[in-house]
Amino acid sequence: MSTPAEEHAPGLASPDGTAARARGLTKAYGSGETAVIALDSVDVDIARGRFTAVMGPSGSGKSTLMHCLAGLDTVSTGQVWLGDTEITGLKDTELTRLRRDRVGFMFQSFNLIPTLNARENVTLPMDIAGRKPDEAWLDQVIDTLGLRDRLKHRPAQLSGGQQQRVACARALVSRPELIFADEPTGNLDSRAGLEVLGFLREAVDRLGQTVVMVTHDPGAAAHADLVLFLADGRIVDEMHRPTAESVLERMKRFDVVRGATVPDGAVSPGDAVPPGGRGRPDAVPSVAGQADATQADATQADAVRPDGSPPDGGTSHRTEPDGPRPTATPPKGTEPGTAPGASPSDGSRRGTPPAAGGKPSVPPRGDGTTGATPPGGGTAGVGRTRPASSAAGGPADESAPGEQGSGEG
Repeated sequence: MSTPAEEHAPGLASPDGTAARARGLTKAYGSGETAVIALDSVDVDIARGRFTAVMGPSGSGKSTLMHCLAGLDTVSTGQVWLGDTEITGLKDTELTRLRRDRVGFMFQSFNLIPTLNARENVTLPMDIAGRKPDEAWLDQVIDTLGLRDRLKHRPAQLSGGQQQRVACARALVSRPELIFADEPTGNLDSRAGLEVLGFLREAVDRLGQTVVMVTHDPGAAAHADLVLFLADGRIVDEMHRPTAESVLERMKRFDVVRGATVPDGAVSPGDAVPPGGRGRPDAVPSVAGQADATQADATQADAVRPDGSPPDGGTSHRTEPDGPRPTATPPKGTEPGTAPGASPSDGSRRGTPPAAGGKPSVPPRGDGTTGATPPGGGTAGVGRTRPASSAAGGPADESAPGEQGSGEG
């Protein structure tokens, strides 16, 4: 039922004549420097009794073209005819009557009245116009679309595909000169979508209707007799007897053209990828990871090797009772003997908090001793200063302030 157009031999459909046409059709939104040209001097002919699909990238003007041809939107310049009637000069009341009697519509949204059953929704446009439907034609449409056993059901009792078939029957029941379908399968699953496309194909082949369908789906466009391709508000190509593969290949050329506008090596804003890859958890360092790194740096800065040398392998100096020796310049804002990042002591009798894994420091007494007694009974921190480093360039063999001394008097 839902086979490409090339496998269909037109039945009642006759390609002679024109159902709709436009000349120099231009549609602009806004004015001045902010004006957006949706359609740019479009010339197009819609053959009567044929299935025409309109495709193109997003923003190319597909839906705008359909709305202007159907009289749903006004044009900025140019002319549009429906059959032999020019619609660009009609008043609103005349346009309303023309759309009701001569044009059928199918949209992505079904637009069914929830309080009416399927049959009442199908005949609603004719009921509003005060006309009785042709019962023979109505029966033919209902049987073609397979709605006979669903006529008494309300929309809430129908599946999505069945609701779209009701909308299709509503578009066909008044025998319009032209049916416009804007993404009719957009809200349907693949199976229901194929059924609706098959019914549209049958409406052309068996019922002699003219269908213009806007779609993004190459598979849907393959059911048409002709595909028109739009880009930047202009018709740039057309394809007769399309297949899904040939339509897809043509659509890829739009992506190539758009990609060629980006300089070599440049990345468009929408394609920017952070270091580490799009969506990867390691693309951006976590706050916890930054905090761990900061804590590790602080711990390394506060650490003292067991042999008393600083972490970077330099020399250290001790304070002797007979006079201060040179000491490393502490970081700005800290007191001597205070670890980097620690608060200055309020007096000389308080110790500083230990670094991670280190020993608490003890403030020196007035006589220069630390108050700690070494195992040999000597005084810690008193005595001669050993060389800062050995002859081989090794680290100094001495204790840091606050640790046990050598015991030499």
